[in-house]
Formats: sequence, C-alpha cells, structure tokens
Amino acid sequence: MQMTLSFLGAAQEVTGSCHLLNIEGYQVLLDCGLIQGSKADVLRNHEPFAFKPSQIHAVVLSHAHIDHSGRLPLLVKSGFTGPIYSQKATVELCDVMLRDAAMLQARDTERLNKKREKNDLPLLEPLFDEADVDRVMQQFVAIDYGEKAQVTPQLKVCLSDAGHILGSAVVELWLGQGDESKKLVFSGDLGREGMPILDDPTLIEKADLVLMESTYGDRRHRGWDDTLEELKSIFARTIEQSRGNILLPAFSVGRAQELLYLFHLHAKDWDLSRWRICLDSPMAIRATQIYVKNYSLMDEDFKRFTRMSPGKHPLLSNVDFIDTTEESMELNHIHQGLIVIAGSGMCNGGRIRCHLEHNLANPLSDVIICGYQAQGTPGRLLVDGAKSLTISGQSVNVAAKLHTVGGLSAHADQAELLHWYRHFSNSPPVILVHGEVEAQKVLLAQLSADPNLAPSHSAIAQLGDCLDLTQLPKLVWLSKSTANESQDE
Repeated sequence: MQMTLSFLGAAQEVTGSCHLLNIEGYQVLLDCGLIQGSKADVLRNHEPFAFKPSQIHAVVLSHAHIDHSGRLPLLVKSGFTGPIYSQKATVELCDVMLRDAAMLQARDTERLNKKREKNDLPLLEPLFDEADVDRVMQQFVAIDYGEKAQVTPQLKVCLSDAGHILGSAVVELWLGQGDESKKLVFSGDLGREGMPILDDPTLIEKADLVLMESTYGDRRHRGWDDTLEELKSIFARTIEQSRGNILLPAFSVGRAQELLYLFHLHAKDWDLSRWRICLDSPMAIRATQIYVKNYSLMDEDFKRFTRMSPGKHPLLSNVDFIDTTEESMELNHIHQGLIVIAGSGMCNGGRIRCHLEHNLANPLSDVIICGYQAQGTPGRLLVDGAKSLTISGQSVNVAAKLHTVGGLSAHADQAELLHWYRHFSNSPPVILVHGEVEAQKVLLAQLSADPNLAPSHSAIAQLGDCLDLTQLPKLVWLSKSTANESQDE
C-alpha cells in the first residue's frame, strides 16, 4: 500500500500551512495557506504549486486563518474541483476572510504593479478574485466536531475542537485498512488552556504519527492573571495621563473577539468608561457576528456569563463598530481617549497601518502587540525595537510606548504543547511544523529530554520532505534534506 506525507508549507516557518497526503493514488491536502511575512515571502505565493491542483481529490482544512486557508481560491482557480472538509463555523468564517483576502489581493497587486512598471518588470495578476472565492465556497463540506467523514476509500477524518479560534480543529486521520492502517493526528493550530470564550484543546489518546505546530516551542506565555494585571496597568497609566490613544493590532478572527470580551468583563476594574472602544475592521465585525451566532461552540463560562446578562451580549455591549472607510478616517482626528482594535494583526496591511501612521510618533500613545509577529512583518520590526516604520512610503518615528503582551496569544506555549503531546499514551513519533527553526529545536530538545514523554522518533519538517507512512513508527524518508537527518532519533 502507498501512503506518503509531503511537507509543502509551514516547514521551518509559521505561515503557508500545506501538507500533501498520497493514499493509494488519492491526493489530499491538509490546509492550503497563504505565505505571509516579508515582500519576498509574499511573492512566493505566485510560484506554481508543487503538485497539480486538478489531481487533488480533497482538502481538509484545520481552521479559517489565512495562513491556513488563504490559497484555496488559487487552488480552485488552478483546477481543483474536489470537496473541502472543515468545521461548519470555519466555512462561515472563510466566506468572510477569503473575500477580504481577494479585495486585498486586488489592491496590493495594483500598488505593486505601479512600481514594477516603472522598473520595466513584468506585471503580476492578483492571485485570485471574488469569483474564485465564490467557487471555493461551493466546494466546502461542513462537518461537526466528532463527526467522521469518508474522504477517500482509504481515508476517514474526524475533527475535534483545537481551542484556537472558532471552528478550529485538531484533525484525526485514519489511513488504510486492517493491519496496514495508520492513524495520523494533525494539531492544526493549538489554543491554550483556560482562555476565554472557547473550550480547551481536545486531548487525543493514540496516534501512529503526530504532526504538531510549534509556534511558541521555545517560550512560555505569561500567566493569565498576570496578563490581566499587565493590561490593567497599561490602561491605568494612560488614563492617569488623560492623553493619547491605545492601538491594538489584532487578528480579525479570534484575537479581536477575545479583546472585546475582556473589555466587557473588566470595564469597571480597568476604568474604561472614559474611553471610546472602536473595532475598526469590517472583517472583524463580520467575524464577531459569526461568533455571536455560534453560541453553542463557546465554553461554559462564556455561556453562563451571557445567560446572566440578558440584553448585554459580552461581544457587543460596549464597542463601536467602525465599518466604512470614512468612519475610520474620522478617528485619525481624535488624539486621545480612543482604544482602537484594528487589523491586520502583524501590521502588514489593513486599517491599523493608518492608525499607526497617525499615532506612532506620539509619545503619549500606546501600542499593544498581542499576537505572533512573523519575521519580516512591520509588527515584528516594532517588537524588535525599530526606531521608525515606513508607512505609505513615509518614515514614521516610533515614539509611542510599545507593549508586548504574550499572555494574550491564541497559540499554545511550550508547556502547553508538551502537555497536549503528553496525553498520547503510546508516545508516537512527532514531526514539528508551523514554527521557526530555533523554536522547533528547543521544543524537540524538551520532548526528548523527558523519559516519560520522549517520542520514539522525531523530526523538524523541511520544505519538500516526503515521509513513507507505511513504515511508521520509524520515520523513513523518501526524500529529505540532509539538514534534517540528525534530528531523527
């Protein structure tokens, strides 16, 4: 029996999630995400796929974030006609997020082509447009958590809550039949224990191979109570000064809703009554409405709190939704008293760029970074201490106070990743994806150091690696970079 797994994205990097299963001639993708980061990284999205899209039988999508779903319209545009299996809330979120991505593609390509034309370079086409998104949405097959779906004659799939964003899934895959069958568990992006709104990540007991994310494999987040105290102190100091605005670059799905919930829960304790809280993102507004609609997927604390406050939904009660461009521009004339939540979360697009342009040079303003910042993004530059940022072709000095609040991350940290893996009773082989290589090396060392935890075999995936799944639990590579050979145990 032929069963292989190829790593075609999010290999030693955090974006562009894409892995290819080949089972008895049927090809199935796990995710098909957009590559994000520097300008050079973004241009990689224009390169041909490493497979023929017309020969892909199906896609299994872990969740809606663009670095996992963002190239689905391009896949369809390039000839893919099969089903896309995902949790039903993910389908709803993708309808919003992929349309927004199509709009950004058109705008960014037009801007890029003006520069390429001046330099006599060939012009680029947008990766996809809204018509491609329309076709993608027709190919989704929505499944509930816990429901098994027959994807191919030799592949069954079941999704369980990953606790990362609404609809996010840990993917269990059963390959083959009888004595030759293997079970692969793909973590997708794992959330954190005890975080607001969503349930904790589902713990899985058995697997023949674990494909695990490693975004924060080298660090631990600040505890939740300490994070809340940190946020309270930021607001208290700025309120005491009675000057400046607070900007929160936030991912439109997940982080934005979490912040709205916290501002509702702690409005009195943080003395937010004198502040105007604005959610300045059409996509985040639509996503929030989807969160409200999918009440049944929320954790028990959220449900209990909502039942106790009829008429005051915790995601809607104390926020102004800023939908139009004109409304957003009006905020730039307000120099104090604003809390602005806006995308993009890595500051590489969206309305947060305009707010940074008008507030970053003000030493009385604050910028709270509360999510992962990929290498090459403006957000990463700010975290790394940049003294200026280029926005709309102009250099803007960084004088605002910068805060990095890691405790708000929606990704599991090192301890939480180890805890999640620890619940596999048979210590299955593990391959790390979706992480920068230094973080992955640290996590791999931690996995190997614990005699009660150590997997029988482990590796860090590298772009283009191909694994023979029939040889599990041994990691037998059909093609593999020599840079990874020393990582097998």
